[in-house]
Formats: sequence, structure tokens, C-alpha cells
Amino acid sequence: MLVNMRDLLHDAQEGNYAVGSFSVANMEMVLGVLKAAKKLNAPVILQIAEVRLKQSPLEVIGPLMVAAAEAADTPVAVHFDHGKTTEKISQALELGFTSVMFDGSHLPLEENIAETKKIIALAEQYDAAVEAEIGCVGGSEDGSEDIAINCTKPEDAVRFAEETGVDALAIAIGNAHGNYKSTPKLRFDILEECEKAVDAPLVLHGGTGISPDDFVKCSKTGIKKINIATATFDMVEKTVHDCYNENSINGYYDLQAAEVNGAYENAKRHILIFGSDNKAEVL
Repeated sequence: MLVNMRDLLHDAQEGNYAVGSFSVANMEMVLGVLKAAKKLNAPVILQIAEVRLKQSPLEVIGPLMVAAAEAADTPVAVHFDHGKTTEKISQALELGFTSVMFDGSHLPLEENIAETKKIIALAEQYDAAVEAEIGCVGGSEDGSEDIAINCTKPEDAVRFAEETGVDALAIAIGNAHGNYKSTPKLRFDILEECEKAVDAPLVLHGGTGISPDDFVKCSKTGIKKINIATATFDMVEKTVHDCYNENSINGYYDLQAAEVNGAYENAKRHILIFGSDNKAEVL
């Protein structure tokens, strides 16, 4: 069932768990994530980032994501991640995405607030939720840049949330996109300050490589949406590689099944860690 991300995150706040937001690049990944959601009776979010559209054009994968969510047995939001341009954010909204992210984290705070408010006004026409980001999460979404982490200032988070009324706020607490070069040391002191002062659900980007214990602590300390991208891509690749090594792929449809299974196992693992299993009524 296609739902608004705003509703999923509200339920997560009430139930004190986090919802997994899984980046997808093809139909097989979509099918794998939704298979895990059905198996574990969990709400999930399907997402794609603007930087990934060169490989997966929005006009092709967007309708697929929306149709799959509509046919799903559990609540599924469809999210446009790290939106940089109004053009692509608008296209996602036209295609039926139920939430969009405007990433103005590289902008000065006042400009980020002003630009986010413009996207919120646009999204309101579609009754879609909006996520924004302050601070700078390390790395880039596609792994092409080694961007330094700039942790969110709690007072900036308070001002941003109050002035924009954004539906979800991504903060930087030592997390980074892509595979970590060393074990991440999350700033739970910053997270705790933000949780106490900000009413909006908080979002954790760069989930790949964070320990299960830290995930659980985040989910109990204000983080209600956790993005998983690299872990999905890595698991799909590994599963296919292993199947070839085991000589268990004999044709295209075995390859397809391996891709689905890789996305399924990755999503299942994270749903259980985030505590969102059995948080949805199966239709």
C-alpha cells in the first residue's frame, strides 16, 4: 500500500523504532525489499537519489517504484533522496512519490531554510512529505567525493525545524555515505540534544557500516528513518558473485533471483535491527 512517509515516521515516533529507507536501482532490488517487508510485516521506504539517475532514469524507475508500493502488502512510502534540483524534485512528485528530500546541507543555514521552504510549498500541492538536511554527512551519495563530516549544531537544528516545519530532518553526527574507512564514532551527545529540542523525526544517512548496537541506540534516540544504500548494492553484488562461484546460475532468471535475494536478505537484516518488524498490518 502506497503511503505518505509522514505517517510512517509518526508511527515510528509513537512506537519508538526506526523505518528502513532502502535505495534501489532496479526492479530486482524493489522486489527484494518488498519481499522482506512482507515477510517481517514491516513498513518500509523505497528511495532513489538524484545522483543515481544517470544509471536509473527517474522516468523509468519512478513509475516502477510507485506501482510496486501500491501493490505491496505492507505500507510503503516512495521517497526521492538527496534532491538537488527543483526540476527533478518536481518530476518525482508528478510521478507519485509520497516524499522528497531537498539537500541544501551545502548552503548557509539561512539559504538552506529559504530553499527548503520553497520545496515544502511545492510538495504541499501533492500532499507529499519533505525531508531536509543540516550539517554535512561525510562522503557523497554516489561515493565519488570524500566530503568531510561537519556535525550538526543542535541550535541550528532547532531553528531550522521551527522555521520550516519540515516533516523529517537529517542530521550529521559522525555518519558518512558509502563504506566507512574506519569504525564510525557517532556523536550521541549531539543526537540526544537534537532529540530533546526538535519535534520533527530525525534521519540518519550513511547507514552502511554502523554497528547493530549503534543502530538500536539511534532508533531509541530520535532517529526514525535510517537510509541504507551501499549495503544493498554490496549485498546484491556479493550474492550474485557467490551464486556464480557455486555454479547455481544457469541462465538469466537465476541471475534475477540472486539479485532479488541479495536485496531481500539485506533489507530483512536491517528491518530486524531497526525494530520495525511486526509494525504493519498485512493487507
